[in-house]
Amino acid sequence: MKIKTLIVDDEPHAIEVIEKYVEDFTEIDLVAKCNTAIQAFQILQKTRIDLIFLDVKMPGLLGTNLVRSLKNPPKIIFTTAYQDYALEGFDLNAVDYLLKPIPFDRFLKAIDKVFEAYKVNHHRVSIEQQVPEPKGDNFLYLRVERKMVKINVIEIFWIESLKDYIKVVLKDKALVSKQKISVIEELLPEEKFVRIHRSFIVAIDKVESYHAYAIEILGKELPIGRNYKAECRKRLRLIN
Repeated sequence: MKIKTLIVDDEPHAIEVIEKYVEDFTEIDLVAKCNTAIQAFQILQKTRIDLIFLDVKMPGLLGTNLVRSLKNPPKIIFTTAYQDYALEGFDLNAVDYLLKPIPFDRFLKAIDKVFEAYKVNHHRVSIEQQVPEPKGDNFLYLRVERKMVKINVIEIFWIESLKDYIKVVLKDKALVSKQKISVIEELLPEEKFVRIHRSFIVAIDKVESYHAYAIEILGKELPIGRNYKAECRKRLRLIN
């Protein structure tokens, strides 16, 4: 299914950011973009729209008032620099409410809600019944060489920080993305991953062997940082 999408914002840069984000999703068809709620209303009278990225505070007509004027509004993701409108946005049954500047990981969570609503099932990982489902999402997207690559969380062996980049190591390949390791750490299910070093996060069930100062995964030894030893002992049951 193609999700017909409209971007409405009076700031050209804000439109550019969202447009850049959505172009990586083949399921999203960006039908139009405009600068005012009045223009958006006119587009909606002529064109089928499934999803609107809608700025709240615009000249002429607020985004929230546009939604109120629609008899059968599409899915709405509000985008604004103003926290004060959040409650009103959710009262209008918005899918999500994104505060500018919008980080890509937060944008992904909003898109995932849209996919859930429209039953875009192939963006979910099929987990065999005998494997417990982790908390949160079963996958994440990383920008790798100008495209978004979907990574199944259960296939990750470890993540390594490379200054402003990270390397995500899978069984037969490694992917490098411009991202902070702390951001990825927040997205991973905490019951399945542990930070062992300022530069390393490892999948607990992929650890092959360990001692007090390092663990081994895929035949490679990864150091345990001094500040992470206590947590490693608890999570890996490490024996001195």
